[in-house]
Amino acid sequence: MKILVDADACPVVPIVEQVAEKYEIPVILLCDTNHVLHSDYSEVKVVGAGADAVDFALVGLCRKDDLVVTQDYGVAAMILGKGAYGIHQSGKWYTNENIDRMLMERHLSKKARRSKSKHHLKGPAKRTAEDDKRFAESLEHLIRNIKRE
Repeated sequence: MKILVDADACPVVPIVEQVAEKYEIPVILLCDTNHVLHSDYSEVKVVGAGADAVDFALVGLCRKDDLVVTQDYGVAAMILGKGAYGIHQSGKWYTNENIDRMLMERHLSKKARRSKSKHHLKGPAKRTAEDDKRFAESLEHLIRNIKRE
């Protein structure tokens, strides 16, 4: 098992590395040429700056039983199809049981945003220490479940 991270603007990279090191799991951070990442623990792979370049590279590297950290539901659906595990930066696990609903909600949200005349929607709330704690606990729980299987 390895952990692959869609690391472009990903706020949980330090947490992923800390937990991965504890469990001695290799980590690959994928980013595009617009982001500069350095790591003492992880392998950093820089891919082209195309719209979905990191997503396609991540899915291409992903193998059965790998763990992927991404906030992209489309990427999550593809890695689940390969027999891998997925987790969102919020700590929510992607599963075969919830991915269809998540994709539908994303589609409906996007449709609603397009129908509004104003395109100045508020972004996500600022990340808190509680968010980081929740993610770390969820990631560790998922890793323990994977290792038990």
